Order: sequence, then C-alpha cells, then structure tokens
Amino acid sequence: MKSRWFAFFLTFLILITIYGCGDSTAQDGPTSEVIGTIENKGSDTIVNLALAWAEEYQTLHPDIRLSVTGGGSGTGIAALINGTVDIANASRQIKEEERENALANGSEPVEFVIARDAIAVIVHLDNPVDHLTLQQISDIYSGEITNWSEVGGEDRPIVRLSRETNSGTHVYFLEEVIRLGEKGNTTLFSRDTLLLPSSEGITAEIRQNPNAIGYDGLGYVTEEMKVLGVATEPGEDFIFPSQETVNSGAYPIARDLYMYSNGQPAGVIADYLDWILSTEAQAIVSELGFVPIQP
Repeated sequence: MKSRWFAFFLTFLILITIYGCGDSTAQDGPTSEVIGTIENKGSDTIVNLALAWAEEYQTLHPDIRLSVTGGGSGTGIAALINGTVDIANASRQIKEEERENALANGSEPVEFVIARDAIAVIVHLDNPVDHLTLQQISDIYSGEITNWSEVGGEDRPIVRLSRETNSGTHVYFLEEVIRLGEKGNTTLFSRDTLLLPSSEGITAEIRQNPNAIGYDGLGYVTEEMKVLGVATEPGEDFIFPSQETVNSGAYPIARDLYMYSNGQPAGVIADYLDWILSTEAQAIVSELGFVPIQP
C-alpha cells in the first residue's frame, strides 16, 4: 500500500514539474501572437501589388495578419460601404453615389493614391498594326471600325476584349478612351465585346487570338503580346506606355490607383498605409511594372 501511494505521489510531482516548466517556457520564449488584422479587397489590377505588399509587410511585422482578395473595384468599394473590409482597392475614383451610400451607411471613405498605372492597348504579336489614335480605339470598341484593314492591318475581323463592368479599369476605359473624356458623351462598348473576368483572361486570349484587341494594366503586359503606341490626335507622336511616359504625362491612357479606408485610419491600418507610401513599399511598385508615386 505504501509503495502504491509513493508511486502516485511521484507521478503527481512529475506532472506538476512538467506543467511548471512548460508554462515558464511559454512566458519567457518569443511570441507570435497576432495583435492586428487587416481585410483588404477590390481591384484586380491592384491585387498582385497588394499581395506583394502584404507578404513583405507580414515579414516585417509578423504580429499583423493581412487578407487580400480581388473581385474588382466595385466589389471592394461595396465591401467598404457594407463595413466588411478595412481597406478597399480601386483602379478608379469612388463614384459620388457610392460615397453617398457609404455616408448613409455610417462609413466615410478616405482616399489614398498608392501608385500610378498605364493602360496598355494590346494585340497579338503577329498583328502588323503598331499604333492607333484615341479616336481609332474609340471607334473600334464602339463598333464603328470592325475590320483590321480599316486601320492599316490585314483583312480580318476585330475581336474586342474588355474587363467586366464591375472592373475599375472597364469604367476608366469607357469614360476616358471610348468616350474620349467628354462629359455628356454616351458612347458604349459594342455589344459583341467579350467581357472577361480578369486581367489574366485578357492577356491569355490576346496570346492565342491574332484578331483580338484588348487593354490591360502595364503590370500585366509581357513579351508575348504587342503593345500599341497611342496618339491623342491624328498627326501627333505615337507614345508607348512606360514609367517615364506616365510620369511625364506623355502617355494619354494613364491613371492613379487608390486605396480607401473607412474614416481616417488609425492603429495598424494607419501604420500599414503609411508604409505603403514609403520608399521601401514604392520600390515594389516599380518591380511589378507599375509607376511609383515617389519616382
């Protein structure tokens, strides 16, 4: 009997010792406790840049968790209005009706310009056309021009590619290219325009379809497609998109890229947005083919 009680007492003592050592290690050792999370959603143009930023920031701040998803600028802004994200990414400015909806829902969008982008007009490598005017691009996408022979190419039908309507790039292209930035212009995309859900979808179709024309952010352009030079008016120089021509204002299809917070950011969200505007984060902008706001 004594031996059994002794064995029980010894086992109990060992368990207490193990528990005490384990507790001491948890307190004294390094911690990976998460102190903040940031939900970030929106523009598919920005999503790869936002993912690269999130990965780098979490390396620098392992106690912060960042969730980044795409879906389009409209989707991100809608999520901000509904209060389901901390930061909305957008490749266009928020619309006045969206701002009003946000205010009515108790949300106040605050705008940050986080990078710049050129929208490249792209075709298949075998397409002999090298450049177009803004008016020609407008006429192609509105259906006024339907054959490549009308703009110096081969006798082939033009296949028009566009992003879907919830895309900020779609909205920008409609307002600034198809409608030529003219207030009151109601020109629309031709009904036979193929609407694709992603930038990658447009570039994939361009690579395999010699009749196609598309547009995409400069960060998505590769050597497997031809980028067209664009002239603002007939007789003017045709300008190709690059960081230099965007910064100089020479390339006519360029825009700011945005992040929107719900009210003036504070805490971990403010820290993250401050970092995005830093030289370190803007270097990633250049690496991914976009244009930094601090060149």
